[in-house]
Amino acid sequence: MSKPTKITVLLVDDHPVVRMGLRLIGDLDPAIKVVGEAATGKDALTEARRLQPDVVLLDYRLPDFGGHEICRRLKATLPEVHVLFLSSYAADTTATAALEAGADGYLLKENDAQKIVDAIHSVCRGGMVIDPAIARAAIAHSSGTPGSAAQIVAQLSEQERRVLAEVATGKADKDIAHSLGLEAKTVRNYLVQVYRKLNVHSRTQAALLYQQATQKAHPD
Repeated sequence: MSKPTKITVLLVDDHPVVRMGLRLIGDLDPAIKVVGEAATGKDALTEARRLQPDVVLLDYRLPDFGGHEICRRLKATLPEVHVLFLSSYAADTTATAALEAGADGYLLKENDAQKIVDAIHSVCRGGMVIDPAIARAAIAHSSGTPGSAAQIVAQLSEQERRVLAEVATGKADKDIAHSLGLEAKTVRNYLVQVYRKLNVHSRTQAALLYQQATQKAHPD
């Protein structure tokens, strides 16, 4: 019997102590294997081409390139790679730049190792991971009037809201289809309508808007 294929991960951070700590994710989950490290954007691109990892765990601020630029180059060179940002910066503008560059997720470094492991598995399944603090930052800096996000989301049908709620958890289309008892093609059709009604162009924008709407509807 052949051994299960491991999820290979490339660590990219300019702080050696951070990289040393991140290596522990391989000990926490035997399904994950750290195969390489890089301290600069240039080295990240070189190592990614050489190792072709499943996931690049990427810091946003590096000495030579911004994280969004590295992500864009990684996706152009290795379209199958999953890019998961692990950053100290919770600004919604920074996260948005990363996600619009093609990132599969954005987590803050304050998260514990298990959450990072869970996020790696999620992006490998085709999901999207957004740190809750990013959504809170987006709400805090929103230029819209209070409740405007909720009013926009209220335009959706009940089934469209169900699909959007699943998207906001980071699930891929096939997982959403399984959860709701739909075909994956049907989920995609619903998302087309959701994007149109919300006037957004990506599942990231839709998910953030949904999180804004639910946070404002149910404030802490």
